[in-house]
Amino acid sequence: MKKNGILNSDIARVLSYMGHTDRICIGDCGLPVPDETERIDLALRFGQPSFMDVLKEVAGDMKIERIVLAEEMKESNKAQLDQVLDFFENQETGFVPEVEYVSHEELKKMTKDCKAVIRTGETTPYSNIILQSGCIF
Repeated sequence: MKKNGILNSDIARVLSYMGHTDRICIGDCGLPVPDETERIDLALRFGQPSFMDVLKEVAGDMKIERIVLAEEMKESNKAQLDQVLDFFENQETGFVPEVEYVSHEELKKMTKDCKAVIRTGETTPYSNIILQSGCIF
């Protein structure tokens, strides 16, 4: 039995087989998931687990070289955007991933190429992120 790290077996499995430049998405409870993309549903009820709680756990178990966010987040969910950027800017490693902004529609299309979409209970608008895997060596 694992004694630390991500305990969710589906998330741990997907992260373990990801390679350099592979992507995984963390989304709010309303983000549509393409049929061909694995859905890992963590939503228990509105707000739980939160987007930031899931992001922090996944980021702690993955090398991230780039993040993709919806352009609309800048206007419609600035508080969440500030939390995301602050989280990445204050990592112990000092490495800050490249940030790419795309339209929300484009982000939804990009989920087709993700290894999985993790669905949270988050209910604030545009609380979605695509994490691109970096190389660990």
